[in-house]
Amino acid sequence: MSDVTIRRALLSVSDKTGLVELGQALAARGVELVSTGGTAGALRDAGLDVMDISDLTGFPEMMYGRVKTLHPKVHGGLLAVRDNPEHAKAMAEHDIGAIDLVVVNLYPFVQTVMKGADRDEIIENIDIGGPSMVRSAAKNHAWVTVLTDPADYAAFFAELDEENGATSYDFRRLMAARAYAATAAYDAMISQWFAFADQQQLFPEMLAVTAARVEELRYGENPHQRAALYVPVGPHAKGIAQAEQLQGKALSYNNYNDADAALELVAEFKGQAPAVVIVKHANPCGVAQAASLLEAWQGALQCDDVSAFGGIVAVNVPLDGPTAEAICAIFTEVVVAPAADEAARAVFAGKKNLRLLITGDLPDPRRTGLLIKPITGGLLAQSRDNGAISEADLKVVTKRQPSEQELKDCLFAWTVARHVKSNAIVYARDGITAGIGAGQMNRRDSSRIAAMKAAEAAEKFGWAQSRTAGSAVASDAFFPFADGLLAAAQAGATAVIQPGGSMRDQEVIDAADQADLAMVFTGMRHFRH
Repeated sequence: MSDVTIRRALLSVSDKTGLVELGQALAARGVELVSTGGTAGALRDAGLDVMDISDLTGFPEMMYGRVKTLHPKVHGGLLAVRDNPEHAKAMAEHDIGAIDLVVVNLYPFVQTVMKGADRDEIIENIDIGGPSMVRSAAKNHAWVTVLTDPADYAAFFAELDEENGATSYDFRRLMAARAYAATAAYDAMISQWFAFADQQQLFPEMLAVTAARVEELRYGENPHQRAALYVPVGPHAKGIAQAEQLQGKALSYNNYNDADAALELVAEFKGQAPAVVIVKHANPCGVAQAASLLEAWQGALQCDDVSAFGGIVAVNVPLDGPTAEAICAIFTEVVVAPAADEAARAVFAGKKNLRLLITGDLPDPRRTGLLIKPITGGLLAQSRDNGAISEADLKVVTKRQPSEQELKDCLFAWTVARHVKSNAIVYARDGITAGIGAGQMNRRDSSRIAAMKAAEAAEKFGWAQSRTAGSAVASDAFFPFADGLLAAAQAGATAVIQPGGSMRDQEVIDAADQADLAMVFTGMRHFRH
């Protein structure tokens, strides 16, 4: 494929960033400018000669601009294969001139939705002519250059300089690929709005998922895997992908995954007393709430300081200097915080490999949305696990009523357990996790592992007894047998919170009564795989 000299350009843009400079560069090379509406006005205001699209087509813009570029003299000029005799003959017979460059960015549909516009305004911001021109130009990229993003103008200028006013086939092919990606994302956003917002569908017949690449990562979950970070196109929650990284080397795939798990859990404590979450391999290994952030850090760390080494730390309030110093006493990969004071930033500055991520606000843990998981040959989609319970939702099923403190510990342990990989068991006392058992194939082993970790912590820190003594224990799903509950009782737990719903519930309740445990049912399960 040969170079194609730019002689005529059609410009029609909503985003006028860089438009005047583009027009001036084209005019300086003798390129004829054809344009529409506000784009033509902006170019004329800059002193440039512009042909109106209506002069090219012989038809006025009509229907309030809905119909202006949908015309054979536009699309014939874009789609004609220049070295095809039949195409050349048709162009001559119908006075169709070739168009070598199309510069189009589309009506601001997503921006219109996000500003809360009414339905009529949203519909009016569905672009028809723009995508049609982009698709025609991109299809005929052997002869036509298409630009859909002002960010590509600089590369276009460089191409013109290098090719003496022309573009190469490789450049046109690259721009065509970006153009089709742009129209695909645009149509996907429209389809999502119709399905989710306009028609309130949870699972539409066709699920269009669009995302823009932010960066390629060093590698994936393992060094032999490749990875990249994408963010959704259109309205979405802000989280780790949008956090400001103040220092440290680039985040890895595992860093992003673990930091997201930490942020999701610490967001449960949004607006509450200072809380610290420590995560390792996407599982919390220590969580605590206290009067100060430093106290919360110490409580979370003492739950499992072995697993905390090389972990991810997230906090729910601005990070302070003393807490930053305490965090830096062990090797930490990433720290996530809504903000950090100057003292904290100064402390972390001495740890060049530690990444500090500032999120601003914390995400809403009860937000809606879909979770999508690929499987071989398909995708699984489910609504987010945003279910919540309060003290009023709890059903006491044992003879002994839980004390006020036991109820608080139950709810705290339950909050943490919903973020632990199943099967999940969490012991907690006084707003501090005492032991966490994650990801086991049976609930009894999770309970035993959590108790074992708590016993190790007591021995290491010289406590008289394990923190599981007098604790509440949470199970993310029902106890199918009494063995898991009895393991918790042996560890010293005095209260239990679980969903209930097993065929053997009565057997488990009876075992709790025999052990003098207080037990509450939530009626809600929180599996996490």
